[in-house]
Amino acid sequence: MGGSDDESYEPSESESRDSESGLAVCLVSGGMDSCVTAAIAREESNELAFLHISDGQRTEQRERRAFNDLADHYQVKLRLAVSIGHLSRIGGSSLTDHQIPVTRANLGYPGIPSSYVPFRNSHFLSIATSWAEVIQATRIYIGAVSEDSSGYPDCRPEFYAAFQRVIDLGTKPETALEIRTPIIAMKKREIVLRAQALAAPIELTWSCYQESERACGVCDSCALRLRAFREAGVADPIPYTLDSKRFAY
Repeated sequence: MGGSDDESYEPSESESRDSESGLAVCLVSGGMDSCVTAAIAREESNELAFLHISDGQRTEQRERRAFNDLADHYQVKLRLAVSIGHLSRIGGSSLTDHQIPVTRANLGYPGIPSSYVPFRNSHFLSIATSWAEVIQATRIYIGAVSEDSSGYPDCRPEFYAAFQRVIDLGTKPETALEIRTPIIAMKKREIVLRAQALAAPIELTWSCYQESERACGVCDSCALRLRAFREAGVADPIPYTLDSKRFAY
């Protein structure tokens, strides 16, 4: 998984085993990565519970709409949408602090981009763990991508291994809850191909960091998405303000 130049994707042994197992909480932002993760979770679980967390991001309402559209598509009745808007009060990210401009994509930039929300995934996983323990879920799925993303430190496999230990130590003795990150080592191109294989409804997703009607085409998230679709040889079904063919990401 990840790193291959093949134009097809085959699920790994870890993805294909233990299918049809229990109740799983799936974190669904409304973006492409969480959509494909939800599709994988659907194949591996008897029942899904969808969790959406807003953190005061610029496109909060558009992402909530995508979340509900995906939940409707997968006929998920157990869904929870919560807000941790205090992260926007803390600031430090161009996604949540309107005083910091969303920078134009530079996919070769070696540092951490301004869109990084400090330690956000720890907040997401904490809420998911609390809910999962209450509803007796056995897994938490999150669509983190490490290898071909913006370089966020809380998207690394080591982070999730460490948080798994936190869950093991911080929940009831009878709680057995596993974090699953099924796309973490995939290239974005592979995620698009996996979406095709699973018939995941990518047309319902939203990835843009700053626009809610037509994607801007120039933020990091748009750039990664446009490059992924181009490399996969698949047309991106969402609308863009700018002609994506003008940009060689």
